Amino acid sequence: MRMQKKLLKRKQENLKTETDQQQNAKTSQDFKNTEGSDTEDFLVTELDSNEDSTDEELENDDDIPESDVEKDPIVFTSDEEGSELEFETDSEDDDSAQDEEKEDEVDDEDIVEEENSDNNEEEKQKKNDTSEDKNKSKIKETKIDLDSKQKNKKNKFVNNFNESNKAKANLNFGESSKYKRYNKELKEKNDTNSQNNQVKVLNKIQSANDVESNDKNNDDEYEYDSSDEEDIRNTVGNIPMKWYDEYDHIGYNWEGKKILKPEKGDQLDNFLKRMEDPDFWRTIKDPQTGQDIVLSEADIQLITRIQKQKIPDVQFDEYSPWIEWFTSEVMKTPLRNFPEHKRSFLPSKPEARKVSKLVHALKMGWMKSTAETEKEKQQKGKAPDFYMLWQSDDQAEEMRRIHKHIPAPKRHLPGHAESYNPPPEYLFDKKELKEWNKLKATPWKRKLHFIPQKYTSLREVPAYPRYIKERFRRCLDLYLCPRALKMRLTIEPEALVPQLPSPKDLQPFPTTMSMIFKGHTDMIRSITVDPIGQYIASGGDDMMLKIWEIATGRCTKTVSCGGIIRSVAWCPNQAISLIAVAADKKVLLINPGVGDHLITTKTDQLLEIIPQSDVIVSEKVKSAVQWEQAEGESWNKGIRIILNHFKTVKQVTWHGKGDYFAAVMPDGQNRSVLINQLSKRRSQLPFTKSKGLIQCVLFHPIRPFLFVATQRNVRIYDLVKQEMVKKLLSNSQWISTMSIHPGGDNILVGTYDRKMLWFDLDLSTKPYQTLRLHGTGVRGVTFHKRYPLFASGADDRSLIVSHGMVYNDLLQNPLIVPLKRLCNHESYNDFGILDVMFHPTQPWVFSAGADSTIRMYT
Repeated sequence: MRMQKKLLKRKQENLKTETDQQQNAKTSQDFKNTEGSDTEDFLVTELDSNEDSTDEELENDDDIPESDVEKDPIVFTSDEEGSELEFETDSEDDDSAQDEEKEDEVDDEDIVEEENSDNNEEEKQKKNDTSEDKNKSKIKETKIDLDSKQKNKKNKFVNNFNESNKAKANLNFGESSKYKRYNKELKEKNDTNSQNNQVKVLNKIQSANDVESNDKNNDDEYEYDSSDEEDIRNTVGNIPMKWYDEYDHIGYNWEGKKILKPEKGDQLDNFLKRMEDPDFWRTIKDPQTGQDIVLSEADIQLITRIQKQKIPDVQFDEYSPWIEWFTSEVMKTPLRNFPEHKRSFLPSKPEARKVSKLVHALKMGWMKSTAETEKEKQQKGKAPDFYMLWQSDDQAEEMRRIHKHIPAPKRHLPGHAESYNPPPEYLFDKKELKEWNKLKATPWKRKLHFIPQKYTSLREVPAYPRYIKERFRRCLDLYLCPRALKMRLTIEPEALVPQLPSPKDLQPFPTTMSMIFKGHTDMIRSITVDPIGQYIASGGDDMMLKIWEIATGRCTKTVSCGGIIRSVAWCPNQAISLIAVAADKKVLLINPGVGDHLITTKTDQLLEIIPQSDVIVSEKVKSAVQWEQAEGESWNKGIRIILNHFKTVKQVTWHGKGDYFAAVMPDGQNRSVLINQLSKRRSQLPFTKSKGLIQCVLFHPIRPFLFVATQRNVRIYDLVKQEMVKKLLSNSQWISTMSIHPGGDNILVGTYDRKMLWFDLDLSTKPYQTLRLHGTGVRGVTFHKRYPLFASGADDRSLIVSHGMVYNDLLQNPLIVPLKRLCNHESYNDFGILDVMFHPTQPWVFSAGADSTIRMYT
């Protein structure tokens, strides 16, 4: 403020000296033309004496009489930049002012030079003042105050200057007739001079303001740069400032010097500052430097607008009219004048593909609809509407620690044993006291860590000697033991059930009964299908072997076997038409005579020739089995070879190549399994010792392995090395049947205790999965040779078809999904389905029941 007053005083002095010199020069010329007299000298001296003034008079000279000449209105018109000032005068004054401007151009240049020198001094002083101010907000406020005060000073200076000129113009020179003409001319000159001086002064003030504004802008460019990096004096970076709490400095400046912490006042200083400082309510502390910063009006306005949820920028018009840049002007002619392409009015194929992908994603559940997303949003709850704009990470961690506070666990309340007068049953007797003393070495095993005592009154209770020790341990537990929330595991029952694919996605598989084969008079124990899939053979307790045509259901041939048929097996070699039938103690090789006539005749020619061998057959084998060539009536029936065994044969199975077949006699002990070779008509006993009651045997489809199922286990033997490879543990009471997957790495075992066991030979010797799908004993299981299907039949009259996918990837386990339960058979003497067999090429399944029927499901 003082600096501005001094600058204004200097400007007034310079302007007055210039005006005095000009007026003296003009008055001297006028006096030369007129007659010399004392009155003229008196006029000059009177003018000089009035113009001489001191600084004190200028400061205190507020009441100066106004003249008629200076009553012309002064109008200030300021744009937003505040760069131009205009004056309005009478038409006569304007004409005289224009004549005098040409004469005073030289004087104006001098005035501008002097004004520039004054402006340079002002710039230096302002730079010194601004360097002393450290806070940017204060600088902005002082600039606004200085501009307003400077305008007031300008107006005051112009008014004072006009009033002084009016006073000079209103000097009374007498009313003598001798000086009337001179007074009139002098009055006109004074009017024109005063107006010219006003214009010059205002132009000079305006040029000074322009120079000052330019200097201020230049100064602000370097001193008040808005760059974030240059604005930060403390160079420690984005770290918690609490790390400097123990030091006397708060960081380092750009030169690497320590920034000392400002002095902190006590509560009294804070109270006085709150009472005396009007800007205390908007003063904040800079965490980087520790200094107080006064928020400017713009900052407060920004904060208030953010709190009121308004746009921070005041000048931004959010409701401004929309300007349609491209459609506001309608063109008279089009830019292009050729017909549209065909693809412009046809549906877009890429969009159709994209829509189909989206529809497929919605069907598969990969993408959620808008309704589902809205439900998820409602379940999660609305997010907080307000959040901190400038919240740091360390503050978030601190708040997380505060909000997730885990209180200390409370001690257990004392029981009846800790009472001063406990019931008698809580007091120790001699035996309990002796046991309590024995556990002195291991006190944690005691039920109570003290001996209950009884007192007649509470006043007789002595001090507790272990109080301090227990309190100390309690403090150690609270301090050293970490606290954690115990998460309760809530498992829904649906989550425990594996997610299986829908049966609709696993088709084809048999679902309906399409044909019934009737002709047997007693229960059917076994069925088999030829390798081509055209015929099916069945045998049962009626001692008849029947050949059926699958397509028509017609029985083409019936062969009497002379005993109960327990097992039938069609030779897998398509070049031979032969069926192995186990009837009581015999195994019959029968040519059914169906199918290709050439194959049947070649089979007969092959079996008519008896091979000669020099191999000596042991007596053990001879006593177990004897080969016999069929003749006469048996040959006419279709029987070609008869194998007589010493025990009842329960099962017959073929090797994959069709040359070897095995016969199982459960009562034969160490001779219960016989492996027969058709080409050489030779038999052999693979086992010398009995490993249990053998139920069934199977050949591996690819490798030279023999699977032997006893009552509880399944053993795998290598026929080449003649050793046991693996032993599978079934964990069941009695194995009934067995089937091998066409790949050879998985086995399905059926048991009489209502279970089906799936073994993965590459995984473990224990069952990979146990299926309890039937209510009674399982009597038949089988795999399909082409489709990933397997079926099982039991005495509960149900045939269950399941999906069993075996992957080539060894890391992926088989997928087992039950598909369909078929219950169409009738029970007979508590027997249901006795055998199950798949069609070799079609997804069809056959079941043989105790009701003497064969049913086909497709």
